[in-house]
Amino acid sequence: GTIFLDEISEMPLDLQVKLLRVLQEREIMRIGDFKPIKLDIHIISSSNKDLLKAVNEGKFREDLYYRINVIEIRIPPLRERKEDIPLLVKSFINEFNTVLGKFVTDVDPEVIDILMAYDWRGNVRELKSCIERAMNLVERNKSQIKVHHLPSFLVEGVRQQGTSRGYIPTLKD
Repeated sequence: GTIFLDEISEMPLDLQVKLLRVLQEREIMRIGDFKPIKLDIHIISSSNKDLLKAVNEGKFREDLYYRINVIEIRIPPLRERKEDIPLLVKSFINEFNTVLGKFVTDVDPEVIDILMAYDWRGNVRELKSCIERAMNLVERNKSQIKVHHLPSFLVEGVRQQGTSRGYIPTLKD
């Protein structure tokens, strides 16, 4: 199978040693067992930090870095690829319609403007959380996400950001 190790840079050094052993030996031993279990796995890992820099700082094991860094895919943060936001929003709406039993089909254009202007320091996870919040607030008989469904910090942050740049966004409430 495949195992996904999210934010591998946050793994303590003592666990990195154990993971490295598992990857090298391709086996694990359950607690209390005497017989190792062979593994046939692929590892996918992610990090929001520069792992090579962490290696140089002694915060990530060099041998583990070279073991997992077979194919590296760098994905820019969401704030550098804002053209993805409308597609991601549509995908999240479809997902949350199913989960929440809603029938949201549209997003107010002003909402898209706000989402496009925000910096998304939490990347796609933060956007997904924002859409989940909005979907929970959309009334059952409504089909559109409106500005008042967005978190106030986000709307106010965009307003303040616009003001500091010398213009005031035309955001209606």
